[in-house]
Amino acid sequence: MWQSESLSPSALRSIIRLQSRDIKNTSGIAAGYQQANVVILHKDLADDFEEFCRANSSPLPLLYRTKCGEWSCGPLATGTDIREDCPEYCVFENGILMKKTSVACIRAGQFNCPMVVTMRPVPEDKLDAAAQSTHVIPLAHGAPVHIGDPKLLGIQDLSQPDYGDPVKQCTGDVPVFWACGITGVEAVQSCKPSLAFTHSPGCMFITDQKAETISPRTLEPAQCPLSFCISQNPQHYSIASKRAVQQIRAIEELVVEDPGSRGIRALFLQDELLKASLSLSHSSSVLITTGFPTHYMHNPPEETDGPPGAIAMAAMLQALRKEVVIVTDERALEMNQHIVRDAVKKGVIKTAVPVISFQSNGPDSALHFLCRDGDPTKPRFDHLVAIERSGRATDGNYYNMRGVNIKHLVDPIDDLFTTAGNIAGITTTGIGDGGNELGMGKVKAAVKAYMPNGNLIACDVSADFAITAGVSNWGGYAVACALYVLNLCPIHWRYLHRGLGPSLTPDQLSLWTACLPTVAKEEEMLHILVKYGVRSGKTANLGLEVDGLTFHPYHSDIIQRLRNLTL
Repeated sequence: MWQSESLSPSALRSIIRLQSRDIKNTSGIAAGYQQANVVILHKDLADDFEEFCRANSSPLPLLYRTKCGEWSCGPLATGTDIREDCPEYCVFENGILMKKTSVACIRAGQFNCPMVVTMRPVPEDKLDAAAQSTHVIPLAHGAPVHIGDPKLLGIQDLSQPDYGDPVKQCTGDVPVFWACGITGVEAVQSCKPSLAFTHSPGCMFITDQKAETISPRTLEPAQCPLSFCISQNPQHYSIASKRAVQQIRAIEELVVEDPGSRGIRALFLQDELLKASLSLSHSSSVLITTGFPTHYMHNPPEETDGPPGAIAMAAMLQALRKEVVIVTDERALEMNQHIVRDAVKKGVIKTAVPVISFQSNGPDSALHFLCRDGDPTKPRFDHLVAIERSGRATDGNYYNMRGVNIKHLVDPIDDLFTTAGNIAGITTTGIGDGGNELGMGKVKAAVKAYMPNGNLIACDVSADFAITAGVSNWGGYAVACALYVLNLCPIHWRYLHRGLGPSLTPDQLSLWTACLPTVAKEEEMLHILVKYGVRSGKTANLGLEVDGLTFHPYHSDIIQRLRNLTL
């Protein structure tokens, strides 16, 4: 009997080569040394498999490719014979023979399969440590590819893994998933070769290469992953680098400036911008609503705060290949459709956004609007965003900041947010600057305590995330900038794509940069609003003004400072 923990990799391979049953698998032995997956294929398939590995480097980091007829692995270990140095092999004849996901690997030639992952339950307060300690070893699959509900990976039951044994979870643990080299086994099965070999799960090739020992504590901010919960239904965490998080926090601090001295800082919750933007980054279809008819004595009654921020968010979301729809009051539908058309014509946004309305025709109207056939398992949208949208107060009315009831001008779009709260997979965000806006019910206690007329005007409808800004448009600009920062963060980009696929391309970067808010575009947007008679919220002036602040120097300065923090 050998004490395997005290033996060198070479000695362990020698024991394995003797076909000793003392080493049934390589789990827990050769600590500090890298272990490798093994795939042996016909030479005609080798190029395709190498391409497959390079396209799917998280589950299949390519350590070495032997030449035809070469059975040693010189760069990885001396004195080896890859045919005998694993405790057990799988033999595939015509492709017949952990948990598989529904996440498809990038196809290469005949190789096309879902990714396989390993899962470890991790206490919530240890998630950052788990991400950081594995991020530093990319050749051993690197950082997690998913944290949270396994169903988001297409895994229905953790108690029935496709490979290995189920893992017990304790109260407070979060499932954390890493890409797994058994993906190579799935790839071999997918191409159905006449003959192929792989290591058996858990029976890996022990190399002489020392495992990387970089301490997570020495990581630079750009290389230090941090995790954030972005949904509890289903449970879902996202990851970004410490540097990206710091950038977004600086953006958040900028837009909460209060030039009108309205006291909105009392409504501020840190990291709401970050978490909302992380959630939006993971989304595929986003519904945006805006429109606050504060000027009930004018036609139209809308104000200039809201639509510019909505268009700025839509532009960036479109650039990130999300589907975007805007919902507004039936009364203002045609005007808003014309505003979007003009925004495209003037280059404020590249592609027109569909503008629709919502009318409540019964108790299930919101459910049928949000979900196909009214089925809550088939949502049309995975994120709702309200920006400077009049929100329903506790008494069922809608109030402007002066305490005037404007309910007769507002359609019940709030119903979409309250209904979404009961549908798994739909996240909501509210952006406001006074507390009477849709979604700001999350901070209604602070609104009632600190805002003028707070007890009357406070919105009662909460969102998952409530972004407070000095002017709501600034919150919309901030979301666009935060999305840009996140998708330029290699750590977030990798996590977003489950560790699969190519890196960011120059064309993508150019498109995203062009879709950021600029002083020129936002000034043009205000000209469009003025053309349709939309007025400044505080003063009702018909000019280049938002909430009583002229575009120059106030808004133009914020936009330029946002760009300075973003680029």
